[in-house]
Amino acid sequence: MEVKTSLLDNMIGVGDMVLLEPLSEESFIENLRNRFDHNEIYTYIGSVVISMNPYRSLPIFTPEKVEEYRNRNFYELSPHIYALADEAYRSLRDQDKDQCILITGESGAGKTEASKLVMSYVAAVCGKGQEVNKVKEQLLQSNPVLEAFGNAKTVRNDNSSRFGKYMDIEFDFKGDPLGGVISNYLLEKSRVVKQPRGERNFHIFYQLLSGASDDTLKKLKLDRDFSKYNYLSLDSASVTGLDDAACFRTVRNAMQIVGFMEDEVQSVLELVAAVLKLGNIEFKPESRVNGFDESRVKDKNDLKEMCELLGIEQSVLERAFSYRTVEAKMEKVSTTLNVSQAYYARDALAKNLYSRLFSWLVTRINESIKAQAKTRHKVMGVLDIYGFEIFEENSFEQFIINYCNEKLQQIFIELTLREEQEEYIREDIEWTNIEYFNNAIICDLIENNQNGILAMLDEECLRPGTVTDDTFLDKLNTICAEHQHFESRLSKNSKFLTDHSLPHSCFRIQHYAGKVLYRVEGFVDKNNDLLYRDLSQAMYKANHSLMKQIFPEGNPAKVNLKRPPTAGFQFKASVGTLMRNLLTKNPNYIRCIKPNDKKAAHIFTDTLVCHQARYLGLMENVRVRRAGYAFRQMYEPCLERYKMLCKQTWPHWRGPTREGVEVLMADLQISTEEFAYGRSKIFIRNPRTLFFLEEKRRGCLENLAALIQKIYRGWKCRKHFLLLKKSQVVVAAWYRRYAQQNKYQKIKSSTVVMQSFIRGWKARKILRELKYQKRCKEAVTTISAYWHGTQARMELRRLKQEARNKHAVSVIWAFWQGTKARRELRRLKEEARRKHAVAVIWAYWLGLKVRREYRKFFRAHAGRKIYDFTIQRIMQKYFLNLKKTMPSMSPIDKKWPARPYLFMEGANTELRRIFYLWRCKKYRSQFTEDKKAVYEEKLEASEIFKDKKALYPSSVSQPFKGDYVEINKNPKYQKLNTAVEEKVILADVVNKINRANGKGSSRIFLLTKNNFVLADQKTGQVKASIPLPDLTSVSVSTQNDGFFALKLKEGSASAAKGDFLLSSDHLIEIITKLHRAGTAMADREQININISDEFLVQFKQDKVCVKFVQGGSKNGNSAACKRKNNRLLEVSVPSP
Repeated sequence: MEVKTSLLDNMIGVGDMVLLEPLSEESFIENLRNRFDHNEIYTYIGSVVISMNPYRSLPIFTPEKVEEYRNRNFYELSPHIYALADEAYRSLRDQDKDQCILITGESGAGKTEASKLVMSYVAAVCGKGQEVNKVKEQLLQSNPVLEAFGNAKTVRNDNSSRFGKYMDIEFDFKGDPLGGVISNYLLEKSRVVKQPRGERNFHIFYQLLSGASDDTLKKLKLDRDFSKYNYLSLDSASVTGLDDAACFRTVRNAMQIVGFMEDEVQSVLELVAAVLKLGNIEFKPESRVNGFDESRVKDKNDLKEMCELLGIEQSVLERAFSYRTVEAKMEKVSTTLNVSQAYYARDALAKNLYSRLFSWLVTRINESIKAQAKTRHKVMGVLDIYGFEIFEENSFEQFIINYCNEKLQQIFIELTLREEQEEYIREDIEWTNIEYFNNAIICDLIENNQNGILAMLDEECLRPGTVTDDTFLDKLNTICAEHQHFESRLSKNSKFLTDHSLPHSCFRIQHYAGKVLYRVEGFVDKNNDLLYRDLSQAMYKANHSLMKQIFPEGNPAKVNLKRPPTAGFQFKASVGTLMRNLLTKNPNYIRCIKPNDKKAAHIFTDTLVCHQARYLGLMENVRVRRAGYAFRQMYEPCLERYKMLCKQTWPHWRGPTREGVEVLMADLQISTEEFAYGRSKIFIRNPRTLFFLEEKRRGCLENLAALIQKIYRGWKCRKHFLLLKKSQVVVAAWYRRYAQQNKYQKIKSSTVVMQSFIRGWKARKILRELKYQKRCKEAVTTISAYWHGTQARMELRRLKQEARNKHAVSVIWAFWQGTKARRELRRLKEEARRKHAVAVIWAYWLGLKVRREYRKFFRAHAGRKIYDFTIQRIMQKYFLNLKKTMPSMSPIDKKWPARPYLFMEGANTELRRIFYLWRCKKYRSQFTEDKKAVYEEKLEASEIFKDKKALYPSSVSQPFKGDYVEINKNPKYQKLNTAVEEKVILADVVNKINRANGKGSSRIFLLTKNNFVLADQKTGQVKASIPLPDLTSVSVSTQNDGFFALKLKEGSASAAKGDFLLSSDHLIEIITKLHRAGTAMADREQININISDEFLVQFKQDKVCVKFVQGGSKNGNSAACKRKNNRLLEVSVPSP
């Protein structure tokens, strides 16, 4: 049987504010603080979820938590956003009710994260399948795209949504997602041209400049330096903990998943670059003949580059910044623009260009994610919209935002009361009217078609004549002077004599959340949102693929002289459509609260939380829920929880559950005024009654626990006694067996000893007899042997004497023959010496005669000439011989002919050196640039690994290919090839070693000029992208293996998960190219190559030693990695 828990079990504070006792603003805030301090960030108000932003990661959003809350009742577990998401999803799937989830709160309260959690939960619990997963992935990946273009860093939030978003997710009858539709509201486009101090422009500008490749920036004519662009604030250009470059890669990948084509992505980036260039255009005054000033562009370089990006003629856009054409029926009037008007036109164009680009992005995403089937769909809407805003200076944007929140508060109160009333009627409980503040009067003050503030603002914008913000305020003072929620210096409700907080050019509205002071400066201009027709027509003439779509009014063939609708009118219509849409769905509410203004964890500011609780109407919501019955519960879980309080219902109630509850309540003698019976639920009026039940249950549980412990201990003791008894019988039986075995072994051993002694005595007796017979035989043999030996020695002495006599005769004869031979030899040598002496004397005599005869024919230096002639002939002969024996043209051929004479040693050595140099030069001249680079890499590999790494000799003959996976040809890796924008230097499949078990998982290793990337081999999804400056060193062993460790710089964003331990069949090539890529970067230190059989690798927070040993490997001839303990990985390398 499954043991169900409840919201009331192990409760910190009060999980549902409806049960808070006593109820006051102080106890409400204290309960929130108590739960926040214990990491309980979610609290209920009935079915409403209050979400506190923890400003840190909590372990409550894991897949295990998703499964825990899946298909569970709303109050069954502790408060969580997953409970609300599950309740909404199951109502949509099982009861066929369209749902909407309204997420509201102040900027920085966590609304965007809450919407992501809801969508991720729904994606996790709905169906699976290839098509369903694709739809879910597209819906989830639309968030990064919209956040990049619609979010910005503000003083309150580093990722603040500057637009309202409503997404309708469509499901089929099974509850599987089919698609979705996104609506956006009021993008804060004024942020494009101006940001408050401490805030940034939209994320996409910084992401593009930080994350795009050099080639992309060159095509877009941009520079990475933020300071070169006037529209980008410099005081907060970088945000702590936010990697703009990585976010840009995420956005590019998300756009690809959603379905953007590559040319569409390029077109979007061109428009973003054009906005940056537009902000750098500056103007100067130029006097005309008529005395008026005309604006001219100062430096036309930025204007030229912007025109090249958009495909506009420079002269057309330059004229549009200098002149304005006004058309009225059949007349056209052209007027010049002064410098201030030109700057206004420039900023208006930038704001319209960016806001229309954002609207086009939303439309394009909707085309990709919309449901294809035409049948009726179930719909779940998720509204993530800006919360109520009260700043030091509030303008038109805050007025519009707060108007939207007034409408949401109105619908919240209406739907909450309607839901309460419907439940009372459904359960047949008497309904009593509840008094509450109805903010319809405030909504009417703003949106009334006759006397509403928006209607008067539109009327003032359309009125001919001089229209200023002051005239608009005067009109408000005239019409709204007596309205109880409107105050100004001239209204009857103003208390200016004592209230000095109401200055000139301001008015104050008493919203449901409190009083807000609005400055009217800029109301008229922002409501007009005017873009000169000349600029629209200039944009329409652009050759850019998107310009005609986002500036359709610039078409000369469709000139419309009707004034475009104002911003206030458009927003009012959008809010009306949204409200009608929400009224058709079952609402679910998430109220987001930020605990402090410092964006820091563990800080709870009471005044700030109290302020948010007031304008979110949380206390009023609690009072509405408590006006009737504070707590209600189905009969079955109520009886299951409290049945032990009554003997009649414990342990099992056999009848209907309602009757069991009635018996239980009657037995407890609770007043009938404190509860009521509905059709399927029991309603409890006061929280004290519920706490009384819980206290009784807690005491009963303690008694039951004592009883269970008593029974369990008795059972355990009896079981232990029976086990001892059984063990004693077994031990006794084994002991008797053991004693009998010992007795038998003793008798057996005694018998064996006696038998052995008898057998030994008999054997020794027989042995003595055999030895005596043997000695007799040996004595006869010995005597015979001695006799035969004596006879043999006597015969031997006789034979030796005869042999000595014969040898003496031979020796004497040999000496005589030798003497005769030596005498004859001396005679022959003497005769030969005499003959040689005669020949020598004769030769000298003939030479003397010849010299005397020819002496008169020779000059004094003839000897020198003969010497030179002889040397010349020797050298000629040497060179001719050298020509025939010349070595081959191979640079590795070390052979060279030996010198014929000693005096040619120097010349021979020099010729050999010259020949070697010439041969190398000829060989090098045959190299192409690619082949030369390969040999340079081989040379660098030799310098790094020669005589240091045992694997190096086998790699010398293998050419460095670089691309081993054919990434450019293989369609499987097309997505991966698109994600990596730079040229790939090396692509190979490596094994990433898991620290936990030493096993490897296949990864694709990509090396570019500035990064190296690890991607999944099957899907091609990028797992990690590490900039080369973050790589400090590479460690390898001295043995014949392919393991290497990439060590990352401590403190860098890349080192968050630790170093990488990889193995590859091309280790020499990978490390050589890594070393060359690191050396080529001038702004960083050289990558160190550490060659050792033992080194440390950082895995997250732990350092692990990797040790290489020689020995047998289970993998045959390949090395194997094995985890020895938490701090040691041992790699077994086969012996050579």
